[in-house]
Amino acid sequence: MRVDLFDFELPQECIAQTPAEPRDAAKLLHVGNTLADLGIPELPTLLEPGDVMVVNDTRVLPCRLTGMRGDATRPGPPTGGAKVEVTLHKPRTPDTWLAFARPGRKLRTGDMIAFAPGFHAIVRDKLDGGEVMLHFNVSGPKLLEALESHGVMPLPPYIKRESAGDDDDRQSYQTLFAAQPGAAAAPTAGLHFTPELMDALAARGVHVAKVTLHVGAGTFLPVKVDDTKDHPMHAEWGELPEATADAVNTARNAGKRVLAVGSTSMRLLESGANDDGRIMPFRGETDIFITPGYRFKAVDLMLTNFHLPRSTLFMLVSAFSGLERMQRAYAHAIESGYRFYSYGDACLLEPDRDTWGE
Repeated sequence: MRVDLFDFELPQECIAQTPAEPRDAAKLLHVGNTLADLGIPELPTLLEPGDVMVVNDTRVLPCRLTGMRGDATRPGPPTGGAKVEVTLHKPRTPDTWLAFARPGRKLRTGDMIAFAPGFHAIVRDKLDGGEVMLHFNVSGPKLLEALESHGVMPLPPYIKRESAGDDDDRQSYQTLFAAQPGAAAAPTAGLHFTPELMDALAARGVHVAKVTLHVGAGTFLPVKVDDTKDHPMHAEWGELPEATADAVNTARNAGKRVLAVGSTSMRLLESGANDDGRIMPFRGETDIFITPGYRFKAVDLMLTNFHLPRSTLFMLVSAFSGLERMQRAYAHAIESGYRFYSYGDACLLEPDRDTWGE
């Protein structure tokens, strides 16, 4: 499909720079045959006893690092080199990660990037689009400790922060469900949940099931091609446990609905779905790219934030609820002052099955 079909005018002031406080104070737009302006606390009233809500329990790493470039063949730490910012997005081994580097053009294979005394990496390979492979001098848990000490939260470029980051984001950019470290971006639909909201959902009889999808920094990459078929999706690692597959299958067999909280949960559920809609356990990488014409197999409702023009995420919600319906919903959201993207408001999407493929 033509990428320009997913374009729209988004005023810069619509992009939220800070989260709602408290988290469940965000607005909620219910998108079905009609539009309803609600609030996140009203989510339980839109669900039924026995429905299953699937959330992503990935935990964001403070994986954005700033260092100084130097020559690894020279003894001692780099001196007088250029400043380099890297955002780790996928591990290859316990001490080797793929990362996006800025500026990446001047980096050479073999360069050292020093981040702190005793903490550095060697550029092992240069890839396309400013991507590099970094080999660190610490590994596994020690690397995670170094990130906690020297890294900052990898907020998307649309949220403006000083290079040193903001300590508040270490809490604000983690969901209530965050448990499994490995993400370079938050599953932002989950940011709206509070213990009070979870209690209300439990009282309503809504069951919660978990998946893990380590969101990569590739989720922020713009779509630069003219046709969706030419856009390469970055693969991300995920796990859909047997217990979650059983919970989803049991609910659907009983005529109950499955709510995917966020595009990450949606994509992992669809990656584990058979053609007949049965969910199977899944563990591995997925690069599923969902655009209009896709026939959804696993999900009946979707909770998600408002996404940017021409993004793969707006393509996904347009596939689920219909492009024309989402265009109307987004026009209403902009006019009504809804806040967009990671720290923004949310929408609950009903499916438009008439637009799904066979």
